[in-house]
Amino acid sequence: MTETENRLNRCFEEIRGRIPCTPEVALVLGSGLGSFAEDHMETDAVIPFGGIGSFPTSTVEGHRGRFVFGRVGEIRVVAMQGRVHYYEGYSMEDVVLPIRLMRRMGAERLILTNAAGGLNTDFEPGSLMMITDQIASFVPSPLIGPNPDSLGVRFPDMSSVYDKTYMEILRRTAKEKEIPLREGVYIQLTGPNYETPAEVRMCRALGADAVGMSTACEAVAARHCGFRILGVSCITNLASGLSGKPLSHEEVQLGAEAASARFAELIGSVIRNIAGK
Repeated sequence: MTETENRLNRCFEEIRGRIPCTPEVALVLGSGLGSFAEDHMETDAVIPFGGIGSFPTSTVEGHRGRFVFGRVGEIRVVAMQGRVHYYEGYSMEDVVLPIRLMRRMGAERLILTNAAGGLNTDFEPGSLMMITDQIASFVPSPLIGPNPDSLGVRFPDMSSVYDKTYMEILRRTAKEKEIPLREGVYIQLTGPNYETPAEVRMCRALGADAVGMSTACEAVAARHCGFRILGVSCITNLASGLSGKPLSHEEVQLGAEAASARFAELIGSVIRNIAGK
């Protein structure tokens, strides 16, 4: 057994008695989107990351860093209210540990969300974008090192990181709710600095529509350990060089909060619709 597996098992055993039920859906809430857990879930239990031994804790404003267990309608959900990032100085194994732990809890479906910069000039700030594919080549793979065989195979297939059935459910749900939904490719860079205009041009040339500092590495680890995944980006701003003004974390938070009502309506309905699928 690898040290990754040993650490994961230790974390799970430490909190096993505090988990109220086996979650059906796992949800990661990005910058400015964390209020979904408080406003749209019936909460059964909360476990702060800091209350789990040897577990990474978030240092970024807007990321509370805790698991929230509850229900959306009748669907049992575990939500990560905030995440940890590679740019905070954590190893990539630390960054994806919460994802693996939610899988260890029994969740089989994962919704990844984030606040992202728009690379596609057709996207307006406040848009919601379904992630159809991703580029993770600019950050280390979370699968480097000894393979934890209990989680997945050594060389996992990534031809369909994001589940096509779930994407169709998201499209249909957005149409029914009359919520505009963009679609595109997400690219992850390391951060914490925002991209230069030249880097933005590079990302666009590679075919990316949105850029951020999370999510893609989580999706790789999640796919490796058997999650079926849906991804949604909230486009909070146009990327560097496209808007003519400097970027800031405050702008990202405000942009996500401005879209939070539409985000919550869409994600709440999607959770109900993908459960059991």
